[in-house]
Amino acid sequence: MSARIFLSSPDVGDAEEAAVVRAIRSNWVAPLGPEVDAFEEELAAATGREQAVALSSGTGALHLALLTLGVRPGSAVVTSSMTFAATANAITYTGAVPVFVDSDETGNVDPALLEHAVADQLARGADVSAIVPVDLLGRVADHAAIGEVADRHGIPLVVDAAESLGAARAGRRAGQDGVAAIVSFNGNKIMTTSGGGALVCDDEEMAAHVRYLATQARQPVVHYEHTDIGYNYRMSNVLAALGRAQLERLPSMMARRRAWRDRYEALFAPVPGVRVLGREPGRTETDDDHDNCWLTSVVVDPGEAGFASDDLREHLAALDIEARPLWKPMHLQPVYADRPSYTNGVSERLFRTGLSLPSGSALSDEQFGRVTEAIADFLDRSAGRSRHAQFVPTGETR
Repeated sequence: MSARIFLSSPDVGDAEEAAVVRAIRSNWVAPLGPEVDAFEEELAAATGREQAVALSSGTGALHLALLTLGVRPGSAVVTSSMTFAATANAITYTGAVPVFVDSDETGNVDPALLEHAVADQLARGADVSAIVPVDLLGRVADHAAIGEVADRHGIPLVVDAAESLGAARAGRRAGQDGVAAIVSFNGNKIMTTSGGGALVCDDEEMAAHVRYLATQARQPVVHYEHTDIGYNYRMSNVLAALGRAQLERLPSMMARRRAWRDRYEALFAPVPGVRVLGREPGRTETDDDHDNCWLTSVVVDPGEAGFASDDLREHLAALDIEARPLWKPMHLQPVYADRPSYTNGVSERLFRTGLSLPSGSALSDEQFGRVTEAIADFLDRSAGRSRHAQFVPTGETR
């Protein structure tokens, strides 16, 4: 039986092995060390920032960014509803209340609805202490428009770029917008340090404060002295070495994922009612404007296509091929059901009709061939059923 095909497996090889061995042989195996220092410099350069802080997760990075900006219990943080729970969880760790805003047709936050949400929260007397938009599935959000909302109301912008490292929009790199941004190096991301993340910013004092909080908020004295609550959020030297090798390979890994997306687009092009999520009308991909193609997702209109996204998911699952619905919006999650939300129905529709397909750069040509053959077979069967249904005599049901 063929091995299971996953959505986005880690892509590691000889370069990563050599980097990890180098770190171990240096005897720097505890958190911090020369690999961490070098990784931070390289990551800052890759995101167009002055500073980077390597941390144990993207969630931790967002948590510390918000604390450093003064987000505290009782305040409100406006964020995307269409996201993984980590975004809302990090806000909740601070004691603030997440306020959810719905999407536009790309899946990223709707800037016009964001403006309405912020203005309404302020009118209700809320202390809106930050705005946290999310770059969905490797696609940079419209941070120019989002930034205008933040600037108009004097609210700091922290970008959750956990999924978009390597992407760009209008000449701005993922992670380059906002007073700070965070990225993730979880095992399924575009590049990985096994687990890990980072904060990037241009403010040296902000970066220093994040480092301070991330290392248990220890005071610079001989004994252990603490005047603040700290956290154990720093990245290890070994994992930073892995990250350096991955960062060097990032362009080639993105190119492979883009090749898969191109093939998916060609496969679904003749199918009515199916579109690849995120393509914006009039937007042509260039060096200064491109997604990182972390995950390729399709949106299915069952009325036009003759099948639902879940039908395709079940077909692939039966063949041991992983596919996954899009994020369930946070305003629909039981744990956040009582938090404020501003909705337009888009994220709920994307959740019902969207499906992420195997997109990893570690996929072999043979594995990707298995995926496309399985999808083509499903589409042929669906088309056959649709043609047959046209000849069902009036009065009969099937």
